[in-house]
This record gives sequence, C-alpha cells and structure tokens, in this order.
Amino acid sequence: MDPYVLKALLLTSLAGLSTTVGSLLGLFFKKENPKLMSFVLGFTAGIMMGISFFELLPSSFITLGFLKASIAFLAGFIFIFIIDYFIPHEYIGQKEKINENTNKRLLRTGLFLALGIGIHNFPEGMATFYSSIVDLRIGAAIAVAIAIHNIPEGLAVSLPVYKATGSRGKAFLWSFLSGIVEPIGALLTALVLLPYLNPVILGYILSGIAGLMAFISVDELLPVSHSYGYNHLPVLSFIIGIAVMIASLVLLK
Repeated sequence: MDPYVLKALLLTSLAGLSTTVGSLLGLFFKKENPKLMSFVLGFTAGIMMGISFFELLPSSFITLGFLKASIAFLAGFIFIFIIDYFIPHEYIGQKEKINENTNKRLLRTGLFLALGIGIHNFPEGMATFYSSIVDLRIGAAIAVAIAIHNIPEGLAVSLPVYKATGSRGKAFLWSFLSGIVEPIGALLTALVLLPYLNPVILGYILSGIAGLMAFISVDELLPVSHSYGYNHLPVLSFIIGIAVMIASLVLLK
C-alpha cells in the first residue's frame, strides 16, 4: 500500500480512537476541570474554523472557482446537519442525568450515544483521510482537532455505561467501538473511492470537509464550551485557536 495512504490511515485511526482517551479519563478521574474543558473545546473550534477558511476553502477556490467551492461547502455543512438532526448526540453533561431512575435507562443512554457518535465519526474519518492524502500537514492538523473533540465524546459514552453496569471493560469497549468507526470510514474510502480521485473531485471534497468542520465548530464545540458557564473564555480560546492555526500555516508554508 502507498506510504501516503498508510500515513493517512494512521492519522485517522489516532483521531478516531481518541474517544478511548475520554473513556479512560472518565473511568479513572472522577472530576473533570470545567474551565480547562471550556478552553479546550473553544480552542478546537478555532482550529477547525481556521483550517476551513484559511486552507481548505482557498485551495478549493483555485481548483473550482468561488461559486462551485461555496456550493460544495454548503453541501458539506447541510450533510452533517442532516445526520445530526436525525441522529443527534450530546456531550457529557448536556443530557445525561446522574440520578436516572434505572440502570437500564442509563445503559440505553450510553449505547445510543455510542451509536450516534459512531455514525458521526464515519464522515469525519473520510475528512481526515482525504485531507491527509492531499496535504499530510493539513491532515495532521485536522486529525489533532478531531481527536481533541472526540475526547469528551468518549466521556459521554463511557460514563453512563459504567454507572449502569459497574464494568470498566464494557464502558471502555463501547467507547472504543464508537471511535473505531472513524478509521473504518477511512479504510473503506481508501479501498473504494481513492482510485477515482482527481483535482476537481478533491476540490469538491475539501470544500465539503470545510463545511463539515464549520458545522462541528458552531453546533457542537462552541455551544458546549459556553455550557460550562465561563462567558468570555469560549470566545477567547476560539480566537487563540484561529491565531495558532494561522501561525502554523505561515510557519509551515
């Protein structure tokens, strides 16, 4: 297999399986740091928006032109919105109740979260893989951003399952399964779609990825960052994330 494909698959696997990091944090560290979580989520949103608007979209404008690239961006945004509308998932603390009436309800919460997150992770795996094929540097940045945003998703899956069953193994397993979908999506993309790639198709894909990442930023990361109650911290960390992304693009050009 082409070494570039292998590197892209490795990056996607690391991003997807970061859900297990969140799982481990939830199982072995009972208290999270809300201020740190708020900062990290806002920072990650800034990274994703920076990649979308300062790297992915500009390169697509060159290949496709402004109108076609913009339509592809909106298509990517709407695509992930539709998935989220019909199969929503929440981060820890948004919907989970510590004092649920029965363990069965808690277990069902965790399993449905695992299913929802797994479905969301499939297009994220495709996004990381395609970006890494085009530019390994940008793919790595996307992988890191997605990995960070997958950590609280791992928490959201593992804690209800652990509270319902008392089994760290089951909690870790379901968190792992929700994350493994991401490299599976990348692998299927490599086996089925990679032979058909050309510059025009890549331009459409990168614009769609930009839309997907913008949606994750505005619909998931920033709202959850604000939910911790630190009014200006999400905006500040968002600005820092964009600044870091700009600086990295300048330094690595």
